[in-house]
Amino acid sequence: QVQLVESGGGLVQAGGSLRLSCAASGRTFNTYGMGWFRQVPGKEREFVAGISWSVGRTEYADSVKGRFTISRDNAKNTVSLQMNSLKLEDTAVYYCAAEKWGLGTAKGKYDYWGQGTQVTVSS
Repeated sequence: QVQLVESGGGLVQAGGSLRLSCAASGRTFNTYGMGWFRQVPGKEREFVAGISWSVGRTEYADSVKGRFTISRDNAKNTVSLQMNSLKLEDTAVYYCAAEKWGLGTAKGKYDYWGQGTQVTVSS
């Protein structure tokens, strides 16, 4: 069982930056691929970025490539999402998710999800 808690969301102006963090419980964090997803009301949850259980492989949605960076710190059981050059359309609830032995891909079978953190980008 893995529990995930997101933090770092908030209100930011377009063009600004935010850094989201996800803290995971347990002693086997380094065996989980991690992903960040987002959802706006009335739309399906969409993949944003992912990182494999073995550090080195990352994947990004086309809409965030070059602006967002995912990273993980296995010593601290955390995965982060650095979001730069934020746009209005980045407004959403952001969720982190974990997949055992996962590669951090958009099509991964994520078993555990956090409660989400709201990101609002204003003009």
